[in-house]
Amino acid sequence: MAAQRRKKEIQDETLIDLSQAKVTAEHFLERNSKLLIGVLAGLVIVVGGYLFYKYMIIEPRQKEAVEQMFQAQIQFEKDSFDLALNNPGGGYAGFLEIIDQYGGTPAANTANYYAGICYLNMGNFEEAIRYLDAFSPKDETTKAMKQGALGDAYAEQNDLDKALAQYNKAADVGNNSLITPYYLMKVGQLNESQSKFADARKAYERIRDEFPNTEEGADIEKYLIRLESLEASN
Repeated sequence: MAAQRRKKEIQDETLIDLSQAKVTAEHFLERNSKLLIGVLAGLVIVVGGYLFYKYMIIEPRQKEAVEQMFQAQIQFEKDSFDLALNNPGGGYAGFLEIIDQYGGTPAANTANYYAGICYLNMGNFEEAIRYLDAFSPKDETTKAMKQGALGDAYAEQNDLDKALAQYNKAADVGNNSLITPYYLMKVGQLNESQSKFADARKAYERIRDEFPNTEEGADIEKYLIRLESLEASN
């Protein structure tokens, strides 16, 4: 009998605990209903606002920017860099206007890269660095291209330490058989010019071992032989 009474007491206590939990939850909802409704409404507004912004603002502006930019791209391909930047003709926008008028779109982001390369080719290295820095790459290839172009701009300013840092970054992004050996060669040559022979050798040997069938790989042995001669004479 005592055991049965104890079992019933435990069952009653459990029911009380469950009842109290239910009351507590109900009280929480009562006390915080306005807060919860506000939070949920805020989420709806945020999500709705994002979708509206994306599909009703960004995407139409992106489409318009792409249509506007194609003439500047044609001028770029012709090496008409000033026209590509400012006045590609036909009433179309140059890269600088795309950046100014369509900020926040992927097209404007791409225009930053184009503008940086235009200025690099025009010898305006400060502007080249400014626009390249503003470009946000979306994949490994464009990331390497950005870092390499920055390396070129710093090299033209004779800031060789920064140039080398950028070339190393470009060479270390992914393992692209077109881009990686190209920037490894720049790493090797720049290190060699500064008598950093061990670092130059690492770059050349990586080309030899990982990219033997590339343009850089085909000639890499002569660079290694020359490097041995330089090391011996120092």
